[in-house]
Amino acid sequence: MKNERLWALAGVLGGLVGFVGLFVGSGFSGDVGDGIKDNALVVDAVAEQRGYVWLTQVACFVAASLLVVFAAGLKRHLARQEPAGSLVPPVAGAGVGLVAVLLLVGGGMCTELYWALGEAGKWDPDTIAGLVEVYNTLPWLWAGAGIAAVAVAVGGFKHGSAGKWLAVVSAIAALLVVATQVYPAQYGALFPGALWTVVAGIGFLTSGRTNAPVN
Repeated sequence: MKNERLWALAGVLGGLVGFVGLFVGSGFSGDVGDGIKDNALVVDAVAEQRGYVWLTQVACFVAASLLVVFAAGLKRHLARQEPAGSLVPPVAGAGVGLVAVLLLVGGGMCTELYWALGEAGKWDPDTIAGLVEVYNTLPWLWAGAGIAAVAVAVGGFKHGSAGKWLAVVSAIAALLVVATQVYPAQYGALFPGALWTVVAGIGFLTSGRTNAPVN
């Protein structure tokens, strides 16, 4: 594998780490359920699950770091294929960058929640319950991947900067992400967003195209 394609591998790994890590972390609040409305009961249900919070924090950091590399490489790669001045490269890079930012913010909330659970008896249950809600939301907001997918789809269809199959997959992924944003279930963007990141990474990793920019 050429070193210049390691950015694409970072995308594959970033998507996998984010997806798997967040699913593992979801076991933290698996016993809470929608039926528990009393915040004191919420705290009781999660008080012994700090390990999940720590794992999620680590997953968020690792995934965010990998996605920053993927965003930079994606922007550079597309810039080589797109016409000068095209918005496709910066929009694609920025979309993936947004995911990395949300992962870092979500990981930061994990830190607060981890220490709060360690001293649950000294914290207001309402505060801890609020942190639980943020924990279950921010790292899952992968809508930025949908923005990147739109850019890759446009570039693929219009200028061939991505393979046609990847352009089709990107268009479908973008539509699925939009659906999660139109309906109030934004955290659902993780599913098509992370999957697109993995597939796009594989696509660019195996692509042989390195031609000069389109005039």
